[in-house]
Amino acid sequence: QVRLVESGGGLVQAGGSLRLSCVASGMRFSAAAMGWYRQAPGNQREFVAQISSDRSTNYPDSVKGRFTISRDNAKNTVYLQMNSLKPEDTAVYYCTALFQFSRSWGQGIQVTVSS
Repeated sequence: QVRLVESGGGLVQAGGSLRLSCVASGMRFSAAAMGWYRQAPGNQREFVAQISSDRSTNYPDSVKGRFTISRDNAKNTVYLQMNSLKPEDTAVYYCTALFQFSRSWGQGIQVTVSS
């Protein structure tokens, strides 16, 4: 059973930085595509970043140039470095894994950016 545990969220002022971490277990981490999504109150869950097993990355325009996703296969961990944060980045952030055609989700972690 795949388990994803996020950490690193919290409250930060606009313009600040946070780094989220997600530790995975129950799967062959190096073979999984890992990603981050977020959901703000009243909004649908939206894509934030993805890193494939070959370390290729993908971002939407809303975070491109500010957020960086990376992975450490030795630690079964994926990171999301978030810089130049804006109030509109406030949301619950979810770690996700795609492994053997099955997608799993973490429990989510709150990120709040104050203006």
